Amino acid sequence: MPSIEIKIELDSPVEKIYEILNDYLTLPRWNIVVSESTQLEPKKYFLKTNVGDVTNTEIENIPNEKMSSIQEGSPMQKMGYIFKPLSSSATEVTLWAEFELEDQRDVMEMAGDLFLKSLKVYSNYLKDGGNPEEYKKSFSKIKKA
Repeated sequence: MPSIEIKIELDSPVEKIYEILNDYLTLPRWNIVVSESTQLEPKKYFLKTNVGDVTNTEIENIPNEKMSSIQEGSPMQKMGYIFKPLSSSATEVTLWAEFELEDQRDVMEMAGDLFLKSLKVYSNYLKDGGNPEEYKKSFSKIKKA
C-alpha cells in the first residue's frame, strides 16, 4: 500500500499540539478541509469534508507521542501523527498516511501539506494569545505558512 510522510516544525509545545489534534470536535474550527465533526461513539467521528463524508476511527493514542486512525470514505485509508519535542516550546509533527492507489500520491501529499499548514497557522494563533472561539480559517494564510 502506498504511503506518504510529511513533517513540519511548530513553535508550540508538544502538549499543546497533541491537545489540538486530540480534540476531533474542534477540527472544523481550524482544519481547512473539515466543515463538520460529530462524535458517533468513543473514538469514532463523522467528518464532513470538502472531499466527502469520512468516518474516522481512532486506533492508537499515546499522549504527546503518537496517534493513528482508520478512515472510511477517504482516500487516506489510515493516517496518523508522530510528535517529537524539539524544545519546551517547539515540536516536530510527522503526518503519515496510507492510501490505495499510487497515482493518488501527489494529491495525498498536497492534502497532508495543507493539513499541517492549517495546524501551524492555528497553533501560532493560539500561542499569540488568540481566542479559539474567534479563529477564522483563511486559505490565503494557510497557503503562505
